[in-house]
Amino acid sequence: MIKLKLGQLLLQKGLITEKQLDEVIAIQKKEGGRLGEIFTEKGYVSEENMIAALGNQLGIPYYSSEKPDALTPNPDQELETLVPSDFARKNTVLPLSKTITSLTCAVCDPLDLILIDNLKRITGCDINVVLATKSTIQKAINAFYFGEIKGEKGRGSLLDKAVEKSYIQMDDASAAPVTLQKTDSAQAELSLDSLIAKAGEAPVIKLVDLIIRQAIDEGASDIHIEPFENKINLRYRIDGTLYNIPPPAPHLLLPIVSRIKILAKLDIAEKRLPQDGNITAKLEDRNVDIRISTVPTVWGEKVVMRILDKGAVKLQLESLGFEPSQMDTIKKALNAPYGLYFVTGPTGSGKSTTLYSSLNECIDSTKNIMTAENPVEYKIEGINQVNIRASIGLTFATALKAFLRQDPDIIMVGEVRDLDTASICVRAALTGHFVLSTIHTNDAASAITRLLDIGIPSYLLTPSLNLIIAQRLAKKLCPHCKEPYEPTPEQHGGIIFKSDLIYKAKGCEKCNQHGYKGRVVLAEVLPIDNKIREMISKNATAMEIKDVARANGMATIFETGIKKVEQGITSFDEICRVSVDI
Repeated sequence: MIKLKLGQLLLQKGLITEKQLDEVIAIQKKEGGRLGEIFTEKGYVSEENMIAALGNQLGIPYYSSEKPDALTPNPDQELETLVPSDFARKNTVLPLSKTITSLTCAVCDPLDLILIDNLKRITGCDINVVLATKSTIQKAINAFYFGEIKGEKGRGSLLDKAVEKSYIQMDDASAAPVTLQKTDSAQAELSLDSLIAKAGEAPVIKLVDLIIRQAIDEGASDIHIEPFENKINLRYRIDGTLYNIPPPAPHLLLPIVSRIKILAKLDIAEKRLPQDGNITAKLEDRNVDIRISTVPTVWGEKVVMRILDKGAVKLQLESLGFEPSQMDTIKKALNAPYGLYFVTGPTGSGKSTTLYSSLNECIDSTKNIMTAENPVEYKIEGINQVNIRASIGLTFATALKAFLRQDPDIIMVGEVRDLDTASICVRAALTGHFVLSTIHTNDAASAITRLLDIGIPSYLLTPSLNLIIAQRLAKKLCPHCKEPYEPTPEQHGGIIFKSDLIYKAKGCEKCNQHGYKGRVVLAEVLPIDNKIREMISKNATAMEIKDVARANGMATIFETGIKKVEQGITSFDEICRVSVDI
């Protein structure tokens, strides 16, 4: 029997209209989330009907709220010990029966894989699920743990009842209780010890490992753990977009944050100030570096983990998506014996990856290569890499001055943002060194005027500058589901495509219904020739320099994007999202 998709199933049952289905799919593509949740949030389908449809779609038994007595746990299997009341209440899960190796539980979200994994870990059982609405399960939880069952006293202990009445808070479902009131320093010290102990307990360790491992498997660049009043938001940034992931229970925030801080060697007692650290995670045959940043918010500490997985990123210029003509220009510049090579663009535009890939092209056993970075993102064998630490006086400028006494051939500077750093880079380039760096501007020509504005004299910049690459990252269409259509000038602001067919995003299982998978570089590559040097010496504006560069054959970011659309690599909507036609 072929299983229908959820939207088709709801449509077939007459619970929604075609218009509502199209609207919800459009919302999902734009904002993420699950179809079922969006249908109920919009009020198109009741919670009861949605749970019933999910059960039908997934082949999972469904318990109707019209028969609440059917959702009664087996009273003789000590299920209240196996799944503590606090965990059950906060996660809306009810244990029903147990065999030697498996546990059957009622849940309202069968796709919450983190919850099911947590259940498996704390019970040691394989988990079978049945479905019921949230309100039905909560009533059954109250009856089982805190009420009367078949004439017997409620199964919950006095401790459970205290938790229910908020006299006592459980920091972890499997941990001992701690009182909410802490007054003197001795109690605070005991509380800190307790928190360290909880952070080291198996469920928390495995949960943090699971969050990180899942993010790496999904190809995420960042993990966001965000506390709010009654919930935690867990989000992964995949291909530049943040997506919501089923989060852990709110009461696990402190142990999770503490576990991450312990791994990153941060101060777990300091919750008032931001902190930064790093973790090295071992994954099969490679190490993955993870940068940690914590920031105090009104509801607790927010943690962002930046995943730097060298094994998942090919640091090769050919793999990034530059056009063939651009590649020729870039490689010619990299073969120069000296000069300045800049990559520019906003945060998240892939500058570091392009810079590292360019540096890879320069690796040679006969050359001394040194880098100053804040921090070092990818460790590369054969290159002397220095972590900038401004707090102890090791700034970019300080490191560069030291580098010039280390007999370097090639120098990479993480970022030029002040006159001191820029001046040393320019003087290094003029004295026979090849210098690579990044700067924040919107296009290539603006990088020239930015350097002049910082305070670099035009007579020094003119002979030292070799090449500027300005870039953005566009999401690549999923090759399995991209949808062809015939473009018309009216659809695309008067643009006439050279291809009869271009493609738009659709969504399938291969791309998790996003319609996109992976990213490609859109770039404008500006070689500094004699004409451009003449304009720099005359203090020409960025627009004037850009006009001359385009007349010399430079394609803008938008024009490069149009080529990618014609090649079927990305969509017109995506090009418009990341660039403008100037």
